[in-house]
Amino acid sequence: MPVSRAPLSRLAVDRAISELRRSRPVVIGPTAGKALMVISVEGVSDNGLLQITEISGSKPELMITGKRAEILKISQAQNNAVSLTPSVTINSQWIRAVTDPLNGQHLTLQKADFKCQIQTQFDGRSAAVLLNKHARLLPAAVVTEINIPDNDDIHLWALRHDILIVDAGDIFQYLNTTSQSLKLVSQARVPIEGAVDTYVKAFRPMDGGLEHLAIIIGQPDPAKPVLMRVHSECFTGDLLGSLRCDCGDQLQGAIHEISKNGSGILLYLAQEGRGIGLVNKLRAYELQDQGFDTIDANEQLGFDADERIYLPAARMLELMGFKRVRLLTNNPIKVDALSECGVDVVERVPHHFPANKHNETYLKTKAARSGHLI
Repeated sequence: MPVSRAPLSRLAVDRAISELRRSRPVVIGPTAGKALMVISVEGVSDNGLLQITEISGSKPELMITGKRAEILKISQAQNNAVSLTPSVTINSQWIRAVTDPLNGQHLTLQKADFKCQIQTQFDGRSAAVLLNKHARLLPAAVVTEINIPDNDDIHLWALRHDILIVDAGDIFQYLNTTSQSLKLVSQARVPIEGAVDTYVKAFRPMDGGLEHLAIIIGQPDPAKPVLMRVHSECFTGDLLGSLRCDCGDQLQGAIHEISKNGSGILLYLAQEGRGIGLVNKLRAYELQDQGFDTIDANEQLGFDADERIYLPAARMLELMGFKRVRLLTNNPIKVDALSECGVDVVERVPHHFPANKHNETYLKTKAARSGHLI
């Protein structure tokens, strides 16, 4: 993407996210084929379905992730989004039954009742699902093709209907452009228990999105490999002391280990619930209480097992002048992900803590299914 276009790209996606979270429709501009009107499944109503059908001139389709399609046993789509077009008019109750495993309705889908089509990874329909992920809503969308005979200018049409329009390519580039736009916005000395010589630096993307934090303990030397932990925020574990995970232990343990080392950095990333957001993490917890493990719960909702990205971490290190790290982690995937982002991980430093009766299964699942080292 040209640098000159990046600010407009971020702004367009950020506005579209805000509209979806308010149950408002947005338009995804044409990439191949017609432009699409999109609404979130969380905000859909029967009246809203009638309105978008009338405005767009097309019947609604339901877009879900390949993971959700596999769970429902209707398609083996892997990482591709899937569109469902029922043979009869769909309603909001059916949409919630398909997209939300916690909706309370028993659902048996018959393939004869709808047309199922696997989408290409970078088309407008796939972008609609991704946009809902960016909004930290359920990863699904209701879409209609804009099929108005006298519609020659989609931007003018969207303006007349007071609907925001966003380019599919901007949606696919959003995480990259926001990560690259991070800048230091504030910093302060924050003495903490066990590490009184601590500074906290706040980094914010240019679109005004969520801040990521760098907790710098001591005076690490940029010329040497820095002891570092990349920690994804966990409201329940870090703040409430939840026993369902080991996040609080990992956070406090990293601070202790870095302090004992003399210096280091803890990057605190705004990627709650492995990137699915707090609301969806609570949904996953409810599914875990029904017997699903932590990975299966995410996939029941339509997410991948881990939706996090590490571009923000790489950008923060770059801005602070650190190139080589000794990484506190038990997750080899995190080592590989940081390396792919240009961070030189010279050593993986083990970082694990005893289980309790509430998180024992969770920790075993991470080891067995995500490759975490014990």
